[in-house]
This record gives sequence, C-alpha cells and structure tokens, in this order.
Amino acid sequence: MGARLLLVHSPLVAHATWDLVAADLAGRGYQVGVPDLTGTVAAGPPYCSRQAEVIARSARGEPAILIGHSGAGSLLAAAGALIGQVRGYVFADAGLPTPGQSWMGTVPPGLAAHLLEMADAQGWLPPWPRWWGEEALAELIADPDVRRRFAAGCPRLPLAMFEEVHPPAPHWPDAPAAYLQLSEAYADQAAEARQLGCASSAMSVTVAKGGAYESEYMRTCSNCCRRYDLDCIGQ
Repeated sequence: MGARLLLVHSPLVAHATWDLVAADLAGRGYQVGVPDLTGTVAAGPPYCSRQAEVIARSARGEPAILIGHSGAGSLLAAAGALIGQVRGYVFADAGLPTPGQSWMGTVPPGLAAHLLEMADAQGWLPPWPRWWGEEALAELIADPDVRRRFAAGCPRLPLAMFEEVHPPAPHWPDAPAAYLQLSEAYADQAAEARQLGCASSAMSVTVAKGGAYESEYMRTCSNCCRRYDLDCIGQ
C-alpha cells in the first residue's frame, strides 16, 4: 500500500484512544501515523485550522488515508484540503465535516444548552468524561484501570472551540469515503453518510463485549479500516 494511514483522535480526548488500532495496523505492515491534537486545545483559536495543520504535517508529504473517530470526523475535510494527496476518508463512529458551520450549530439544542451550563466564567468546559458522569463512562469503558487512564488524558476544553465556524471545503469529498458505524449513537451520521454516497457498513458491537476504548471494540475498527483500504481506496 502506498498511502499512510492517519488515525485522527477527537480533540475532546487523547491520542491514546487509537493506540491499539495503530499497533495492530503497524504490525500488519501499514504505514501509520497518529497526530496528537492535544496541544491545539489550549493554544487558542483558530482551532479547526490549527488541528487540520497538525493532521496534514503527519502525512509527511505522502499520500494519506484519513481515519477519524468521533469528534475528529469534522476535521477531515479541512485536513484533506491541506494534504492534497488524500486517497480516502474513513469515519469510525464519527461526525461528518460541517464546512461553514459550528459544532454548536449542528447538535441538538439540548446538548448545546448543556455545554453552556457547564462552562465556567472563563469559558472553559470540564474534560469530556465529566460531562456525563462516572456511571455513563463505565458503560463505555468497563475496565476501571483503562477508564482511569482514559479520563486522565482528557483535557479541559474551551467553549470557543465548539462555537468556532469551520472553514469552507468546496471540493470535499475529493476522494472515496466510507463510514463505519460501531454503535447506535452514530446511526444518524451513518444515514447521512449513505445519502452523501459513502460506502457505509453498519456494525453490531455490544457494549458488554468491549467499551469504546477497549481492545475488542477497537480491533473491530482496525479490521474495518483494513477492509476499506482494499475495497474503497484507489477507485
């Protein structure tokens, strides 16, 4: 394979969320990069363009396949425009790009109101795991040690990042795209992907067998990434 796989984590969490998949793919001979967006959160605006630049630098001037999880999905169009050699996009339980719109403008009003209520006087939100409480997080990540490590890596988040309008991306999608639905939470995004013409494969992965950042769940995602590299990229 000639393209580098860039596994992009959501800015709301840490890059370690891709560690298991990155190791699995690298062990199978793929060129893998995991751009670290953590520093962009505290750096101030513009958030989206700075995050897209970090992703683009990880391509190292080579053709790339961008694979985004969760909140990373909205960044892929801007990053792809900078790279200019994107062979394909894979959205793994991820939001889709929303050029010309803000995150706050695309989510249900109740969720937007929840964020506004959580923000402190300086406009900072608590780390993502604290948005929902320990019980909800335990449903996603059953292993308490894994859960603690995950939560420890999640940064505080600026409300301004969610209010920022994403730059236009008039040529997106400029390469084949696929959507990997790994949970019911992203059924709407998968349906939108189908409407956009992405090759979509709804996957059944039960929470009881592995939460969002445990090995079984993420290895399933790894298998899907390999499949779409063969079936989608380069058409």
